[in-house]
Amino acid sequence: MSEQTISLDTGVGPMECFEATPAGTPRGAVVVIQEAFGVNEHIKGVTRRAADAGYHAIAPALFHRAGGGTAGYTDFAAVISLFEGVTDDSILMDVDAALAHLRDAGHADGAIGIVGFCFGGRVTFLVAARRAIGAAVGFYGAGIVTKGALPFDPIVGEAATLQTPWLGLFGDEDTSIPVDDVEQLRRALAAAPVDADVVRYAGAQHGFHCDARPDHFDAEAAADGWQRALAWFEGHLVGS
Repeated sequence: MSEQTISLDTGVGPMECFEATPAGTPRGAVVVIQEAFGVNEHIKGVTRRAADAGYHAIAPALFHRAGGGTAGYTDFAAVISLFEGVTDDSILMDVDAALAHLRDAGHADGAIGIVGFCFGGRVTFLVAARRAIGAAVGFYGAGIVTKGALPFDPIVGEAATLQTPWLGLFGDEDTSIPVDDVEQLRRALAAAPVDADVVRYAGAQHGFHCDARPDHFDAEAAADGWQRALAWFEGHLVGS
């Protein structure tokens, strides 16, 4: 595996991305979407894990409009400032830049997946609704069904027009995403024209996949969720 930091043109300025590529020919590609805390060491680690699984992986840093950077897991004031200029339209613009880079590397849309965490979990649903790629997986994506702490409107109404197969993974003890919201999302996904599913983990909190947060990390749920994500890609990405 090799890794590097690259810069992509978004149309409104440069965006840094952390990129990891496997040894040998990739089986496909994966866009890794950050938490609300930026492309930190945890997200870089996830990107490396995707490359270890055989995927050309790239994590775009979506906070470039506010000057870039990351915030600590308890520094919520810094988190809010990093979201300056971040909208659904800007997110799609940035993801499009990452997708264009992967296409230039030889990956067709059907061979590209996307996975995201926290804020990034919602981003995967947004992308699945507005773009047609191979597969999408969202870990504990808040703000899909009801408006959360971040400045984004709910998008559950787009479940009936999903263009990309989407898998959502949620913890039952997530105080920011009530189980009732998860079940409302499950019901909405029944109308999706593509494969869609929701998995709940009893006892798991928000951030259960993040081993950089010992008070949130759930090793069993994290391992199962990652294997489900890889299986979702395996089952839906063309060429996987």
